[in-house]
Amino acid sequence: MYRWPTVNYKEEGMREGMQIEDSQISIDDKVELLDALSETGLKQIVVGSFVSPKWTPQMERIDEIVTRFTPKPGVTYTALALNSRGVERAKAYSPPLTIERDQFPRLGVHMCDVFVRRNTNRSQAQEMERWPQVVAQAQELNIKEAGIGTNASWGSNFLGEFPVDDLMTMLERQHSMWDEVGIKVASASMGDPMSHCTPAKVEESVYRVKEKWPEINNIRLHLHNGRNMAIASAYAAMRVLGPEDTLDIDGTIGGYGGCPYCGNGRATGMAPSEDILHMMEDMGIETGVDIDKLIECVWMAEKVMGRELYGHVSKAGPRPKSVSSLYNIDMPFVETLEQAKHFKVGPSAYEGGIYPYREPITSEYRDRVDQGKPAYDPAGGEWPWKQDWFPAKD
Repeated sequence: MYRWPTVNYKEEGMREGMQIEDSQISIDDKVELLDALSETGLKQIVVGSFVSPKWTPQMERIDEIVTRFTPKPGVTYTALALNSRGVERAKAYSPPLTIERDQFPRLGVHMCDVFVRRNTNRSQAQEMERWPQVVAQAQELNIKEAGIGTNASWGSNFLGEFPVDDLMTMLERQHSMWDEVGIKVASASMGDPMSHCTPAKVEESVYRVKEKWPEINNIRLHLHNGRNMAIASAYAAMRVLGPEDTLDIDGTIGGYGGCPYCGNGRATGMAPSEDILHMMEDMGIETGVDIDKLIECVWMAEKVMGRELYGHVSKAGPRPKSVSSLYNIDMPFVETLEQAKHFKVGPSAYEGGIYPYREPITSEYRDRVDQGKPAYDPAGGEWPWKQDWFPAKD
């Protein structure tokens, strides 16, 4: 039995998702979606970003969204701000926004010099030039704990794959700067804007960080899903970490989102929130999120976008576990995605479907389940192990 880390989940659909969508999506639709997300049990929601509308016109009217949505107590709402001007704009709306400050002063760098030039108009060398200043400021403020981090951690669409050895060397250089001034490193972050994460690489990276620096008990992962590896990679990280650790991860409802700088556009995507949270609940990690309400948000977003999004639980439904959620065993064929919505909208979804059976479907196994019994008795029990028709007996 695994003892899982504490997992903090952040919903990024209103920012990572919307920033690559049509800039003409109405403010009414965005506010309605944000309000619906607030009712799901999510604890952290990013509402958008305070950035230049010249480059991100989708965020031009972020001020209207922030003033019109209905904050829900217990939910932390944040917004991305990339510079001091953006921070000042965000402060005008605090509350309801929480001005997000990293718990730790952090040294960070992109492993891909090309991506950071395309994304921020700076070079990798310019990023690293700031490291001494960050360390000096932390000393002046008598900071006791700090962080290290990389972005484009495992590979780049412009430079190829980066071995984990390279990532570790970069983190070691950062760690040594904190060591020199006696500030403990308690957090390590790894980002993946170009979808180069794999479960093997993420597992190795997190394992090696924990092996080399056991005192690091906060791991932050920002994983894009262009190659469908984000959920498996997050799971790999969870397996490495223990109950003394905290894992910060994020995703978007429906898995939508994208990056105009990496070359994959909307195909970049993120882990669909409904899928990864459904997985976590099955693992015994309490999320506090109502998956049914989250699915409603996905369907709402699909209506706004005018297309299907990329998640799976929103299409097939959560795994039915209670008797009341089990499927009708005598239903007709279910072939289309619309018919598959019967898990939520009921039998009307498949009404009129092909019914090929001469007699209604019945099953003694289902009868047992409907009576509150397990489908199978434990080993040594009666059903089905000791029935006359069972071919092999003890």
